Amino acid sequence: MTNRPRLMIDCDPGLDDALAILTAAKYAQIEAITTVSGNVDCDKTTRNALVMAQLAGFDAPVIRGADAPLAVPPVFADHVHGESGLEGPVLPELTRSIAGTDAVQAIIDMTGSGEVTLVAIGPLTNVALVIERDPSWAASVEEIVLMGGSITGGNVTAAAEFNFWADPHAADIVFRSGAPIRMLGLNVTQQVRMGGVHRDRLRNETTPTAVFAADLLEYYSGFALEHYGVELGAMHDPCAVLAVTHPDLFVFEERRIDIEVAGELTRGMSIVDERPNGETPNVQVGISADGEAIVELIMAAAINPR
Repeated sequence: MTNRPRLMIDCDPGLDDALAILTAAKYAQIEAITTVSGNVDCDKTTRNALVMAQLAGFDAPVIRGADAPLAVPPVFADHVHGESGLEGPVLPELTRSIAGTDAVQAIIDMTGSGEVTLVAIGPLTNVALVIERDPSWAASVEEIVLMGGSITGGNVTAAAEFNFWADPHAADIVFRSGAPIRMLGLNVTQQVRMGGVHRDRLRNETTPTAVFAADLLEYYSGFALEHYGVELGAMHDPCAVLAVTHPDLFVFEERRIDIEVAGELTRGMSIVDERPNGETPNVQVGISADGEAIVELIMAAAINPR
């Protein structure tokens, strides 16, 4: 693939984050990875980011980020991703180490010139801290392409998606910043599902990444079967990567979205203004996706991310 987009990935790996990193390694140029507390604690998300960089064989630095949300206690999704965050595979012994602990400054330095797209697939804590440290950054970043929110319903609650619910104050800061944003919410990512059938296809491959991805899907499809009755789970985070590398597979529309920070039932809800004369749009929102084509791209990356 020529003219690979340059990406900086802010993430909290996480099963689907792991597949997003493999996807980015195949179709983009990864400039750096920053980590954040989210699916599991930041010690584990940082280790998992290093594991994926090592497994995929790229040299981009991994920089540790925020240990906790801005204003609420940290809550994890280890009931989905397992205690390690990458449950299923045997995690290799690390030969990589982090390049730093100031993810906020790394994001400012790397994306502030407008040449690198920020793909944010975890809670938006690091990104909000960037805006607080350098308010001019929002006007200079090329784009924030994020996985989070929904224009329909939630997953962690009836109203809210996990990334926004985990740090609603951060999401609020980002959405009010004026930065160019494309949002891939649950309404889109749930159109892209992988599970047992894809695990079985990967079992026929022998590359280290295929074996690793098959083990991830073994765990994830088991979780989906137990909780939803089908061996298929949504591939949330790879959608944000592929929205940059393969934008023709998605449909976006302008919307005004605000984030609820304090509602007893609606904390983290992404509130969509659908009024014809409503507030000025601030986001390009994903509406639909070519799920089959996207899954095949993820599969190809899992087999060989190089």
